[in-house]
Amino acid sequence: MKEITLDVLHDAATRLLFDMSDEEYQTLFEEFKILTKQMETIGRIQGLDELEPMTFPFDCGNSYLREDVAEEPLPREEALANAGSVQDNEIKLPKVVG
Repeated sequence: MKEITLDVLHDAATRLLFDMSDEEYQTLFEEFKILTKQMETIGRIQGLDELEPMTFPFDCGNSYLREDVAEEPLPREEALANAGSVQDNEIKLPKVVG
């Protein structure tokens, strides 16, 4: 693994277009020291390489989902009845992207 230094953090921040103060870089550097120590500790666990990686810590079953049943859609007037703002027979939403 590449050693994390202040120069590496500065380079990564520059590439990601982040602007941070020297104090923030120092805080981030200290956090990476902790993370690196934790990863080294985890890496020393015997037999870890023999286990299958997990993508989620819990087993998730989808047995509770109902079957999808096609039905007639609501009439437009009924669908728009509870909308906060309607314009030209469509639900008007606030602008999301500048």
